[in-house]
Amino acid sequence: MRQSERLSRIVEHLSANGTVGVGELADELGVSAATVRRDLGMLQEQRLLARTHGGAVAHSVLFELPLRYRSARRQAEKARIAAAAAERVPDGLAIGMTGGTTTTEAARALSDRRRLTVVTNSLNIAAELAVRPNLKLVVTGGVARPESYELVGPLAEASLSALYLDIVFVGVDGIEVSAGLTTHHEVEAHTNRALIGRARQVIVLADSSKIGEVAFARICDLSAVDEVITDTGADAGAVSALRDAGAVVTLV
Repeated sequence: MRQSERLSRIVEHLSANGTVGVGELADELGVSAATVRRDLGMLQEQRLLARTHGGAVAHSVLFELPLRYRSARRQAEKARIAAAAAERVPDGLAIGMTGGTTTTEAARALSDRRRLTVVTNSLNIAAELAVRPNLKLVVTGGVARPESYELVGPLAEASLSALYLDIVFVGVDGIEVSAGLTTHHEVEAHTNRALIGRARQVIVLADSSKIGEVAFARICDLSAVDEVITDTGADAGAVSALRDAGAVVTLV
């Protein structure tokens, strides 16, 4: 197992339980205790945990995994979703992209296109596309969230107010019939809602772990969504519920 995957699993364990033990992590990850201790030391340097005798505790409850650790999970599924998203974008469109690991994959899938205009509040998507002379890149202003690398708040929303987009690709932390689209942070939800409001077509890119889940802050109703693209690992009951509610759900 690569170090990036181990770190993601450790942070995920901390997010769920608040504490981790060296012994249990060594067994779970299939590595030596010495390797686990080095990984914990690296995460402590990043202020995500505090070392204890025999393990570590989170500095605070990690309601949201930092993006750099979420990106190590379900990579093959996210790549398939991104490829399907790219198929929906002919050259010459203006598209919007919220932050997220799957939307970042979609940005990579679109990076060689011509005459596309990409509007995003995501710093890492902007970094991916800024060096591409074949694309026009528009980045919102706003306050940067270190957990998601997104620019959020009134400055971001004001910069979107005069723009018109053909498609917006939306990353979410949960999508469920009654709750709609949700994410972990209320200001991020508000900015994403503003981006959705500027587009003719709204497509949600969400791996199967997000289907049927509800996060803290509501972005918008399910009725605002034209299509959901997810992977075949999604819970069949949750997918059926979305379809019964009128959503177009594509499994890849």
